[in-house]
Amino acid sequence: MSGQVTALPGKVCAKLGVGGLLMAMVLLLCGALVIYPVVFLVAESLNTGEPGVFPPPEMSLSNFAAIGEDIGVIGDTLLVAALATVMAVTMGFVLAWILSRTNIVGRAKLERLMELPYYMTPLVGAMAWGILAGPKTGLLNQLWHLAGGGGDLFDIYTPLGIAWVMALFEGTVAFVMISAAMKSMDPALEESSRVLGAGKLHTMLHVTLPLVAPGVASAAVFVFAEMLGAFAAAFVLGIPGRFYVVTTAIWQSTQSYPPEYGRAAALGLSLFAAMVITLTFSKLILRRGSHATITGKAFRPRRIDAGSARWLLLAIAWGYVLLAVVLPVGALLLTSFQKFATVVLSDSIFTLANYQTALSTGTLGQAFVNSLILGLSVASIGVPLIGVLTWIIYRSRLPGGVFIEYVAMFPQAVPRLVFGLGLLWAWINIPIPIYGTLWLLGIAYFTVFLPLGLRTMAGVIMQVDRSLEECARVCGASWAHQMRTISLPLLRPGLAAAWLLILIASIRELGASIFLMGPQSKVVSPAIINAWLTSSSELSAAMAMLLTGTVFAGVLLLFLFARNFSPNQE
Repeated sequence: MSGQVTALPGKVCAKLGVGGLLMAMVLLLCGALVIYPVVFLVAESLNTGEPGVFPPPEMSLSNFAAIGEDIGVIGDTLLVAALATVMAVTMGFVLAWILSRTNIVGRAKLERLMELPYYMTPLVGAMAWGILAGPKTGLLNQLWHLAGGGGDLFDIYTPLGIAWVMALFEGTVAFVMISAAMKSMDPALEESSRVLGAGKLHTMLHVTLPLVAPGVASAAVFVFAEMLGAFAAAFVLGIPGRFYVVTTAIWQSTQSYPPEYGRAAALGLSLFAAMVITLTFSKLILRRGSHATITGKAFRPRRIDAGSARWLLLAIAWGYVLLAVVLPVGALLLTSFQKFATVVLSDSIFTLANYQTALSTGTLGQAFVNSLILGLSVASIGVPLIGVLTWIIYRSRLPGGVFIEYVAMFPQAVPRLVFGLGLLWAWINIPIPIYGTLWLLGIAYFTVFLPLGLRTMAGVIMQVDRSLEECARVCGASWAHQMRTISLPLLRPGLAAAWLLILIASIRELGASIFLMGPQSKVVSPAIINAWLTSSSELSAAMAMLLTGTVFAGVLLLFLFARNFSPNQE
């Protein structure tokens, strides 16, 4: 007995030693992928000597002091982000109320259609609205001129136009977040308001809106943070009008001669700081007061009979789909088949040359191939690694799991353009020749999509009872056998969902790519932007349609898989 007691501490120490070694390896991997680029970003922001040299030969705070010279750019960024947030949250709240609280027809289909703008991506949406509402040549302006109107009816190359496009393609995110809050809210207070004689609009503004304030505030903060770091719409629509926000000013600083890397790094860190302050401020707001509406009493959400107003509400819901999906896709599709973009069909010359050029031109065709290679590789290699990381965080009893989760989720809080800037300097200064290759882009994609994969699989692994794995271990199964026969089969839906989501996200990625791709490693989103700036809008439209079609095909596969593996399926 005494021998067993003596041996027990040794086994415990050995277990802790292996666990500590595993945790140290995981921390080292996450630190190398996530923290390491940020160190170079901070170092470059303090560098006042030769740009891009690490460690910096001369260091000071002069780059941060010079941010005052960019106060106009910062003000424009805040203006566009605020306008876009107000529009997106308003759209999201109104649409969520219509679809979750009223009895309009076709609610289920409309909820699915509301997700499509997210998959179209802001880049494609900005290009589509450039074709639709560009001054003089925009299709809507052409219609206005044909109707006898003078001047231009729309000019999308303005701060309001940029905010409008951002809001259209982030309004769907606000809709999802606010709709979830409304669906989980007890409708008893709303019913009491109507019983006491309040109208539907009064009840929505004075009862529903205050009760879902946490959801609305969370949506506003998330959307505002996204708008601060938005690049695609600001680039496509802002550069032609010489209107700059922080992200486009960062890009411009790196493209100037000589490159102003210190200014770009300081602006990037200031943008990150603004996002952190925004998130902190939102938490302080939500701590005040009580917004609890879910109690122990069961309830079933009931819908309002909108009466004759349901047709107006239905028109509002379909109006959003028209503006965010139908018009943009229609404009891109029409333009992509034309030799010269025009809304007058009798004057149109239709051709397949734009698609042939997009697929056959060496640079453009290779960009599509590279994006598919990266998407398939990052998803196939990254998902098993993220699966193991998720298991370590949520299933193992090793110390430090919470800290690893914070490190792994860190890229979600950093604008991808800024993170790509840090990766640029980090890998330039490493004596490994992968800069300008697909290897570096693959590492960058895996890092920035680590939070996406982690959150996707975390939701599944938390639903699997821990006792199933414990039974396997008690019966003598090794850890590898338990993972192969118990854990991974149960996690298969989450692994497949994460694989498809990372594949789609990798194909449409722009922010982390624009600084890291080289002449032989071009990818599709930056290639589309380059074509938009240097080639015809017809060729750019064809490339945008190819990208949209690829993403939509991936989304369709995701929906089919989710339906086939749904627990409700027999």
